[in-house]
Amino acid sequence: MRQINFLIIFVMLLALVLFSLQNTEPALIRVVEGVQIQAPLCVELILAMGTGAVLAWIFSVWTRMQRLIEARKDIQEIQNRDARIQELQDDIERYKVEINEQRSLPPAESRGDGETVDAYAS
Repeated sequence: MRQINFLIIFVMLLALVLFSLQNTEPALIRVVEGVQIQAPLCVELILAMGTGAVLAWIFSVWTRMQRLIEARKDIQEIQNRDARIQELQDDIERYKVEINEQRSLPPAESRGDGETVDAYAS
């Protein structure tokens, strides 16, 4: 992919250089009312392309920062969910142990009046 990017950039710069060599006539630029700049067309083109490249780079950095912030939020949410899952798994293990302990206890004895008495009570 890097070779393709390099090739595209090289071709664009070569075309810019060839265009610049053919267009050296001065051109007038009106920046704002009353302000005019006269420079060769090739210089104006190079400045315009440079400004566009800088703006594209700034936009790319801004987009990458937004993705990084989103990714960090997603990672934090995943970590919170993993922690909650671990807590629930620990609860399940604890409940299994409690159920096994209750199964190993002898059954409660019942009295004649309908109440149950603990087997270990004296």
